[in-house]
Amino acid sequence: MKNRIITYRQRIDTLLAHSPADTDWNAVLREHLTQVSFFQHERLVHLIVTVTFALLTMIGLAVYCIAEYIPILALIGLLLVLLIPYIGHYYTLENEVQKMYGQYDLILQKLRKSGF
Repeated sequence: MKNRIITYRQRIDTLLAHSPADTDWNAVLREHLTQVSFFQHERLVHLIVTVTFALLTMIGLAVYCIAEYIPILALIGLLLVLLIPYIGHYYTLENEVQKMYGQYDLILQKLRKSGF
């Protein structure tokens, strides 16, 4: 997913910078809105997963602090091993979708300039 969103955003950046005169900006806008909605959904799913793992990690830490139950440290370690990459992936999704919002604004400007 990370590669897909970055590749798509770079393709739109290239199109915005070096677009042929006959570019159908209406079609570009429709495709862009579709892609943004896909990536927003993916971002929401990963937010839910990331928050769930963070909460489970915090609950595990609370159980360890209260009960001093040593075996829970293994669970906390496992959750942290999963949580860190989830945070990194969510960070990428969030930033790329934010950049795509800027692209949307630029596409609208191109549409207005072309008279549609």
